[in-house]
Amino acid sequence: MGDCCVKVALRIRPQMAKEKIEGCHVCTLVTPGEPQVLLGKDKAFTYDFVFDIDSEQHNIYQACVYKLIEGCFEGYNATVFAYGQTGSGKTYTMGTGFDVNLSQQEQGIIPRAVHQLFEGIQNRRMRAQEAGSQPPEFKVTAQFLELYNEEILDLFDGGRDLESRSRKSNIKIHEDASGSIYTTGVTSRLVQSEEELLQCLKLGALSRTTASTQMNAQSSRSHAIFTIHLCQMRVCQQSQMNGGAENGGAENGGAENGELNGVDSSPIAQPEFETLMAKFHFVDLAGSERLKRTGATGDRAREGISINCGLLALGNVISALGDQMKKGGHVPYRDSKLTRLLQDSLGGNSRTVMIACVSPSDRDFMETLNTLKYANRARNIKNKVVVNQDKTSQQISALRAEIARLQLELMEYKAGKRVACEDGSEGFSDLYQENAMLQRESDTLRLRVKAMQETIDHLNTRVTHLLANEVSTLLTKSSEGNEEIGALIQNYIREVEELR
Repeated sequence: MGDCCVKVALRIRPQMAKEKIEGCHVCTLVTPGEPQVLLGKDKAFTYDFVFDIDSEQHNIYQACVYKLIEGCFEGYNATVFAYGQTGSGKTYTMGTGFDVNLSQQEQGIIPRAVHQLFEGIQNRRMRAQEAGSQPPEFKVTAQFLELYNEEILDLFDGGRDLESRSRKSNIKIHEDASGSIYTTGVTSRLVQSEEELLQCLKLGALSRTTASTQMNAQSSRSHAIFTIHLCQMRVCQQSQMNGGAENGGAENGGAENGELNGVDSSPIAQPEFETLMAKFHFVDLAGSERLKRTGATGDRAREGISINCGLLALGNVISALGDQMKKGGHVPYRDSKLTRLLQDSLGGNSRTVMIACVSPSDRDFMETLNTLKYANRARNIKNKVVVNQDKTSQQISALRAEIARLQLELMEYKAGKRVACEDGSEGFSDLYQENAMLQRESDTLRLRVKAMQETIDHLNTRVTHLLANEVSTLLTKSSEGNEEIGALIQNYIREVEELR
């Protein structure tokens, strides 16, 4: 288990032709080389990533989402959600618009993630085959939900008609014993390929509720949550590492472990499997909007009010989780179905990235400022991330650790290190304790010998230095005769012979 902060990325969309014609000025400035944006003259905000007007789709994906998909293969949940005012480029960034005019370079996050997911599945199967081990098995299912006027609708439900939007939904939100959120009454599509999953996503996206407003010709009037569930059954990595050692031990065990009455009874090590599960939420939130600017009336106005209520509830959850003063207090997840569905993503078990999309035009200054403040609070949220392993695999891991502990204890009994006392208690044998005491004494003596050797080396160096000084002094007095030098040389020769 580990804490993981929610990462926040800021994306500034390019100015639209209409904004340029109307004379709108750019009010955002990105600090070169720094993930910081300056709004107006004095409002600076720092995030984990900042993408300016000229940023490309693949740069955003590599920085924000690539590692999240790789983490799903290790059993970690992940969430990416786009937030911002209507018309700020959320649907384009997420890739749920499916505009036929988009090139491959302009593909959004979801199509790229689907490609990486199935490419990762294929690569892992190939690596396992090359290594001679059993390839992992994968099961990929998808769900596509729409939250419209506080009602959850299933976009994969082919029998759903337009009138069902006004009726109460049968989809329920539940929480399991571990605190994870799941839904009942939702269609789950089992998919086998990248093309099949993209086709499901496309059909669901075409069923989304969109309408025209004064700010956006095709405005999303609902929140969309596209969820991919990945179930993986693979050979336990710990079992792979220990397999060779276990086999080697059986071969070298002799009559004690492997042979009994001439028959080899050593067990053949069977591969152990673990099941990992992960879910990835791709959330395309409807845009926050002011009714005065959108010019919405009737149903459009009611939709806008519902959208703003859901985003307000989401903002309250972010504030409650990100405010250090309110740490441990009540988090209002149940105020909205949107926050209830995203309970795992905010303050729960998920690696989460929030992409805040903003407009650079000065006429959207207030909406951009509110989005930047909203995103700034999200950076303080800490999620508790754990690997999603099924209970059977967890139990196997616990039993494996227990077996290793008992094997070590048994070896200590065989070696005479442990003994059982008459009263049933365990203790160390006298022989082991005496051996440990002698070992400590031996270590102490080694340290003393090392210290004495260092002292001897130091004294030898000093004697050599003094003798050298004495020779130098005698050589300077060569005018007085060489008898003393000859005597000194004789002494050296005699000392060398004694040492030999």
